[in-house]
Amino acid sequence: MIRTVVVCEAHVPFVTGGAEFHVRSIVKHLSEHGYETELVRIPFKEYPKDEVLPHATAWRLIDLSESNGRPIDLVIATKFPTYFVRHPHKVAWVLHQYRSAYELCGTEFSDFEHTNADVGLREQIINLDRQMLSECRRLFTNAQNTANRLKKFNGLDATPLYHPPPLADRLLSGTYSNYVLVSGRLESIKRVDLALEALPFVDQKIKLIVTGDGSQRKPLEKKVEELNLGDRVTFTGQVSDEQLIKFYAEALAVIYTPYDEDYGYVTLEAFLAHRPVITTDDSGGVIEFVKNGVNGIICDPQPEAIATAVNELSADRNLAASYGDAGFERARTITWDGVIEKLVGE
Repeated sequence: MIRTVVVCEAHVPFVTGGAEFHVRSIVKHLSEHGYETELVRIPFKEYPKDEVLPHATAWRLIDLSESNGRPIDLVIATKFPTYFVRHPHKVAWVLHQYRSAYELCGTEFSDFEHTNADVGLREQIINLDRQMLSECRRLFTNAQNTANRLKKFNGLDATPLYHPPPLADRLLSGTYSNYVLVSGRLESIKRVDLALEALPFVDQKIKLIVTGDGSQRKPLEKKVEELNLGDRVTFTGQVSDEQLIKFYAEALAVIYTPYDEDYGYVTLEAFLAHRPVITTDDSGGVIEFVKNGVNGIICDPQPEAIATAVNELSADRNLAASYGDAGFERARTITWDGVIEKLVGE
């Protein structure tokens, strides 16, 4: 019988996003189901690339089979490289791998180049991932998109295991105001710049609120100045849960256009607030939930196309409401029921 569980997290200091919220949710729900649960964290640094394998090796050096003579019954690994840890009963719920070496390689979002060193490092990472993930008793992913990558690059089968966002029980619906919302980490792969570049083509009465922080905040603020949008765009930085709930509740729509996203809490958060989602056809896991013309709009990753979607919803608030209600019906079916049972496997 499983009684003690360790959840593993590769932690980037001062960075908080979906992966971090996800790990804490696992710990919380395991504890609520009666399992004695600990969170084990090791700092992770992915640059320069020479640091990646040493940090992965740090996890491989860790044996979590027992603690002070007491057996640890189960280890749950999450994102790279936590699944390198040693344990006879290891389960992986893969949020994402080291994406620069995988599907992002060859795009503007990866620093891997076609050099002997980079090609060799990429092959090492892929081969090691295959080996370490093959050790797992069970292999899950946070979305079908992530499972597809595991199959394509590592030849491994995984089961998508969806879960609700941390704010699921608190999100609510309010009036449809004259702003669209962008929420999350401000990083290049989230492509917040698409929303900014779309705004000049959007009805003048519609404003944009951008919540969250990240390495791209200053470049994005500079772009707002260049586009002369200072009176229409608000960067809030990190906000409290209460403020974020309010932003969701009163938005006209949520723009969420990351590149090839793994899962993305933002989609479900918007739906649980009865808000339609505007996304793009290359946003990956997001379009596992967004259905064009049903609960949101899927368009080309171009500013003009995003602007057209915003204008359509602005001109027809009943349409926005119907999309939002359909999104809610989709999102409310995703619960923690059964998730813990599958992870633990008892």
